[in-house]
Amino acid sequence: MTYCCGILVREGLVMFADTRTNAGVDNIATFRKLHIFQDPKKRIMAIASAGNLSISQSVVSVLTEGYDNSETGERETLMNAPTMFQAAQRVGHVIRAIYATDGKALETSDVRFDVSFLFGGQIAGERMRLFMIYSAGNFIECTADTPYLQIGEHKYGKPVLDRAVSYEMDLYDALKVGLVSIDSTMRSNLSVGMPIDLLVVRRDGCAAELIHRIEPGDAYFSDLRERWSAALRAAHIAIPRPPYGNRG
Repeated sequence: MTYCCGILVREGLVMFADTRTNAGVDNIATFRKLHIFQDPKKRIMAIASAGNLSISQSVVSVLTEGYDNSETGERETLMNAPTMFQAAQRVGHVIRAIYATDGKALETSDVRFDVSFLFGGQIAGERMRLFMIYSAGNFIECTADTPYLQIGEHKYGKPVLDRAVSYEMDLYDALKVGLVSIDSTMRSNLSVGMPIDLLVVRRDGCAAELIHRIEPGDAYFSDLRERWSAALRAAHIAIPRPPYGNRG
């Protein structure tokens, strides 16, 4: 299991992903799930993955190395896609191609073809975009009405985002809310864990403003966890008791 999230606000894009993978309680490992592709000032794209690790790694490898388009004769990668929409289509194409090659073998071994991706970024001259891409290769796009997308173990972190995220919020406030969201997930599900990889991209910069890995014991993240827990306890105390029934 994993937890990945992308938050798209007016000022830019925040993406983050945990790194834990589980194959049983006694087989825990760390793998990077947030991959960044950039040609500074020209384009920046990031892809975060959830689901079967072998499938997601295959998808990212093919997108990095490229594949031949028999109709155009071009070797297509994320770095030469003309638009973000067409780049998202390329991700979907690669997912379907890998399913066509490996899907039956996986099913024979009773392994589900389970994979999903968040794909976001900007190409110079285009608007910044964020997509969620499913295991069938189809996708949806983030909107200003709901300016975030999640994959993986998302249910514990979603209430924080629903209450706090808005399209007009400050870019680093969006990062802060995102970290609270992943902390809430980690507290409720041991299959999501550190280190946490994160990316911040400011709109029209076409370059990463921040690429960072939060390791266990990180001072800021530890402080954020304690402050959020204290704030919840204080809010609970400050809210009047329900007026229902006999309180004794």
